[in-house]
Amino acid sequence: MAAHEITARVYYEDTDAGGVVFYGNYMKFAERGRTELLRAIGFENSTLAREAGVLFVVRRITAEYMKPARLDDLLTIKTALKKVNNASFEMFQSIFCQNQMIFSMDVTLVTINMDGKPVRLPDNLRDKLSNFSV
Repeated sequence: MAAHEITARVYYEDTDAGGVVFYGNYMKFAERGRTELLRAIGFENSTLAREAGVLFVVRRITAEYMKPARLDDLLTIKTALKKVNNASFEMFQSIFCQNQMIFSMDVTLVTINMDGKPVRLPDNLRDKLSNFSV
């Protein structure tokens, strides 16, 4: 599985009073990874919404927290495609700190229209996702 990578620094706003990343903020880091993967293959969420009338919503997440990230850590967020369907796609995402995996998740995203109803992925996006490689 080819993976797209980005880095993110842990800021004070990402942590609790003890300087440990709040568990829900891993979802924010993962969202950034998905967004940047789309951008790397030539798509932006805002353009897809405006021009194709499609949005992505999370249908399912299975997450595993292995070790905490802390204030000032530099994280590497890896995003890989597992499967592309007609109206959804599945990804595996992992977060590393100092080359050690500290978080991983499987996520299923569904394509919906502006009325919130499931729709097919635009053909050009499905093709790019199906042929994704770094």
